[in-house]
Order: sequence, then C-alpha cells, then structure tokens
Amino acid sequence: MKITSANFVISNSDVSKCPSNNLPEYAFIGRSNVGKSSLINMLTNRKNLAKTSGRPGKTQLINHFIINNNWYLVDLPGYGYARVSKSAKKVFQKFITQYFKKRTQLVSAFVLVDIRHEPQKIDMEFMQWLGENQIPFSIIFTKADKLKPAAIERNIATYRAKLLEDVWEEMPNYFTTSSSSRMGKDELLNYIGNINAEIHKTS
Repeated sequence: MKITSANFVISNSDVSKCPSNNLPEYAFIGRSNVGKSSLINMLTNRKNLAKTSGRPGKTQLINHFIINNNWYLVDLPGYGYARVSKSAKKVFQKFITQYFKKRTQLVSAFVLVDIRHEPQKIDMEFMQWLGENQIPFSIIFTKADKLKPAAIERNIATYRAKLLEDVWEEMPNYFTTSSSSRMGKDELLNYIGNINAEIHKTS
C-alpha cells in the first residue's frame, strides 16, 4: 500500500468526540520519546504531520489523521516519563483506556518499543493489559538503524523470551523499523493495506 494523502482531522481527549464514521483505525502508542512522531511522519511521507519534539510527553491528546480517505491513523499520548504532573498523567491514562475499550472502529494497536533497550516493565505491563482486554496489537521496534543486524536479532530474541516467560503463548506480531532509513515501512503499510482489503470485502 502507498499513502497518497494524509490529513489531520481532530485532536481531543473525549472518545465520544472521535470521528463518528466506521472507517478502520490503527492506533500508535508507546513510551515517551520512543520515536512515534518520526515514525508516523516517515510512514506518511510528511515531515510535520505528527509533531516531533525532544521533550517527552509532547503528544497529549488523541490525534486522528485520515489516510487515503479510507482509514485513520491515530496518534495516542506516550506513557511514562512525560514531564507533566501526576494529575495530568491520570487524565491521559483515563482517556487512553477509554479509547481502547470503547472505540469499536479500532482494528489494531501498534505498541512502539525502542529496540536498543532491554524489555521495560512499563511496556510489558501495557502489552499484558491489551492482551487481557482482547485488543489486537503488533509491536513496532523503532530506531533499528542504531544497531547492527546481529544486535537487532539478539534484542528481539530477548523480547521474545521475556514475553513467553510472562503470559504469552507466542511472540506477538512485530515489525522492525527505522524512521531515518525507512526500514520496515513497506512491510508495515502492506500489513495495514491487507487488513483493510479484507475489511472492505466483508463490509
């Protein structure tokens, strides 16, 4: 799939105010400063579609972008380490939880993880929460250009072992990406495109 158009639609913290049509949605979420905005800009071929910042916690709302006029890319606030107050974090957590539980248009979440680091408790707990709530998701390993291929494989193997050690019977679907080298772009977009094609067949 190629992205030919990508446009901002709405930002809000109220799930009931998200777009009311039934177009499929794919939600991107991850720990603060994981490279989410850079990945979104790379996927959409837009330099500033999603705002990038060196300051963790820049994304603080549910942001909907309509892609090719037939599906939504949803940019969700990062979790953990954001330079905001505890009360603000509670607000983020509440509307993120409501989004995942109430948004029937959601097809899949993509959990972004920095491949350079060993498995983080906050990521593992969030993926477990998605699993417990039967929310489909894939892992996107980011910043793969920072490592050599052998290190990438080694770190993914570490994640696989950790996930299987916890509550998972098999490794969740995953992609290895780099915003600077565009690694993984085609694989990720084709994955979304194939799901959309199946949805359109049955609708």
